[in-house]
Amino acid sequence: MSNAMSASQPSSRIASLLQARIGTSQVLPHVAKSWDRCLNRYSMEPDAERRTVVLDAASVRARQETMGELLGVARAEMENLYEQIAGSGYAVILSDAEAVVLSAITDPQAKRDFRSAGLWVGAVWSEQNEGTNGLGTAIAERAPVTVYCGEHFRRYNAGLSCCGAPILDVDGGVLAVLDASAASTSDTRLVQSHTMALVSMSANLIARCHFLSRFRDAWVLRFHSRAEFVGLLHEALMAIDEHGCILAVNDAAIVQLGMSTREQLVGRGIDTVLPLDFAALEQRAANEPATLWPMRDIAYGRRFFANARAPQGRRVTASQAAAAPAEAQVAPSRRHVGGDPRMQHNLNCGRQLFGRRVPILLQGATGTGKEVFAKALHRASSWAEKPFVAVNCAAIPEALIESELFGYTRGAFTDAAREGHMGKIRQSSGGTLFLDEIGDMPLALQTRLLRVLEEHEIVPLGGDTAIPVDLHVISASHHDLLAMVQAGTFREDLYYRLNGITLELPPLRERTDKRELIVTLLREERGDGEPPRIDDAAMERLLTHPWPGNIRQLRNVLRTAAALCGERGRIGLEHLGREFELPREHGSSAPAETARGDDAAGPLRTAERDALMHELERMHWNISRTAATLGVSRNTLYRKIRKHRIVLPG
Repeated sequence: MSNAMSASQPSSRIASLLQARIGTSQVLPHVAKSWDRCLNRYSMEPDAERRTVVLDAASVRARQETMGELLGVARAEMENLYEQIAGSGYAVILSDAEAVVLSAITDPQAKRDFRSAGLWVGAVWSEQNEGTNGLGTAIAERAPVTVYCGEHFRRYNAGLSCCGAPILDVDGGVLAVLDASAASTSDTRLVQSHTMALVSMSANLIARCHFLSRFRDAWVLRFHSRAEFVGLLHEALMAIDEHGCILAVNDAAIVQLGMSTREQLVGRGIDTVLPLDFAALEQRAANEPATLWPMRDIAYGRRFFANARAPQGRRVTASQAAAAPAEAQVAPSRRHVGGDPRMQHNLNCGRQLFGRRVPILLQGATGTGKEVFAKALHRASSWAEKPFVAVNCAAIPEALIESELFGYTRGAFTDAAREGHMGKIRQSSGGTLFLDEIGDMPLALQTRLLRVLEEHEIVPLGGDTAIPVDLHVISASHHDLLAMVQAGTFREDLYYRLNGITLELPPLRERTDKRELIVTLLREERGDGEPPRIDDAAMERLLTHPWPGNIRQLRNVLRTAAALCGERGRIGLEHLGREFELPREHGSSAPAETARGDDAAGPLRTAERDALMHELERMHWNISRTAATLGVSRNTLYRKIRKHRIVLPG
């Protein structure tokens, strides 16, 4: 930027150009600086015709290969980000450090607009080529930027609205840029600021994953001044070698430790920065990998909370493994997240936003673990010691749900409890209220719930005095609530009140961490006992099964198998159930029931078992209520439970 111009006072030519373009010369500093670069450094003309530079396919592939595994991580995060802004005419774009577009997910209805705007794979969007824009300016500024319509230097880009955030390498340089752009938008700056927050969050998550992957063979210290932020997007990361020397830090570590540059930390011994020598770090990582401990930095005595991760390929002694297996140190709800990228994104995003009192809407098929996930968010919040109150809106009879939720006063109606009833909403005050299957709530009660959420007070049935409540709400549904809004069966205003952000929990068949989940669930079933091992053939069948009942079905299959394998301690195919049996070779001997043709009924048996499991879970394993909903007697239901070898909870 020229010496004569400051961020708040652009040069006279730039001021007049901006005044003509957007009606004011009072612009964001990064926009003024970018326009100055375009005019004075690149000698660009704002009214020039479009000449988008596009690389050939071979050059693009070479750049994609250079990015390596980061491209896969980024692509998964791009899909998550696109889900958050889908339907808004946006494209989610990833470029390399030279602003070459390497990947893009585009609103199908706006593809022609984006192509006309020059936004496609291979296009070069550096400032030198395209002037002020979300990709190129984020690289130049090394910071998240918004470029709104006329703020683009090239007049032909004035219809775009861009939010770009750099993905930083471990040395602080720009590795890539994540951008969300709209080709033709009527969005306000408020909407753009919301999009910018989502883009920045996703870029930080990708950078964090890159740091942890890059130093998978090093010791990693994770810390923050607030305990609940360790493990979240803004945690400080420090990679340390086997001699106790600091290899790298992320930006958060620089800020947390009160430094201004990486050079003040990288290359120093860990014991010169924190009261922690390498032997102590090694012991913590081996014995307490998921346990936070407090410490104070040497320079200022400020308190931090930290945990440590050993190199992933490092051999751990048997005594260390027996003393504290890593998985056993983590809460079950966290373990259910596993290593699946979509679930990791959901947990990081959910914890970050729920901690700021943003309401969370969980969408996913029945059995995907929505309540377990909600409990994980509750435990990570600053109100974790307060109650977690779950309400299944589908399981409570419609006549009772109002009194269950809102409570009632003494004598409010016939058969009311003598002392009245507080209700689930008041019980959750100060803690977390989990509204499961919110899509099944009657419309009349949706109106009452909306009023409570807006006014933060509740009037029990039969009462006339409003009672204040402190609410943190997570809701969930397997229904498409937006479709219900459009059909008029769910209130639109309630939907947007509950939907601070929507997190989609993937079905089990799509998760990449099924093996880890299987081991975790088996360990939970056995408690302190040694979990059974699984034969290779049985494990293969478990990994390839479609799992229509998701994690709920997996848990029950494993519960049954663990009970059937007994003292043998090894689960084989014979313990999994008929639907997991391998097909028999032609001409081989078969049991009499197979000879009678029962194999042809395999899919039907599977469907019946899944339907039965669904109803049992929905009715919380209440045999009488499940039998009533299925229209059968209790004896018939018990007979079917035995037939399908379903193990009832103890």
